[in-house]
Amino acid sequence: MVDDIKKVVLAIAMALVTAVSAQLNFKIGPVPYTMQNFGVMLSGFLLGPLYGALALLIYTALIALALPFAAGGGGLGVLLGPTAGFIYGFTISALLAGVMRKIIWKRGDRREVVALWLSTLISVIPTYLLGFVIFYNFAIGNAKLLAWAESAAETFGFNFTDPLLVILIATVLIFLPQDFFVDHLLAVLVFRYVHRMLRERGVEID
Repeated sequence: MVDDIKKVVLAIAMALVTAVSAQLNFKIGPVPYTMQNFGVMLSGFLLGPLYGALALLIYTALIALALPFAAGGGGLGVLLGPTAGFIYGFTISALLAGVMRKIIWKRGDRREVVALWLSTLISVIPTYLLGFVIFYNFAIGNAKLLAWAESAAETFGFNFTDPLLVILIATVLIFLPQDFFVDHLLAVLVFRYVHRMLRERGVEID
């Protein structure tokens, strides 16, 4: 019971870490560059599948309560808007990150660090998938959103006319390098540091 309470408290703390990381953003349009994936992956790594997912459910609930914890602010409008899919995907991604950590992480050696980092490419799929699908459904009926997607894709050297490809590039491909090489890598390194620190104190992460 005490351990469960501690994990809930840690889940709340990780929800707040994700909220802070959302404010570290660079707005290029409706879908900004943010550090949210750092909080998502770290939640799963530190708390495991169940409580990692709980952290992001708490984060989503706080946004629903109109706290400005998303990159675009807070309130039901954010959770019903074109970028809502990313937020919904965070919970599943945190769960998968927790599963991957349980499978991969044994001793914390360099090979496991690399394997855990590479596994984030799997864990992040729900975030990208739901983000793309929901944004696509909004953009197909919204000339302004579609025009932004085309402009974003062209800025990065992609010149396609198919709306599906254009929106896929604008909502997924242009964000993948930053997520993988910054957010995900930082989450793995922070987890390794915390894991070592706790192990030195005789505390094992479940």
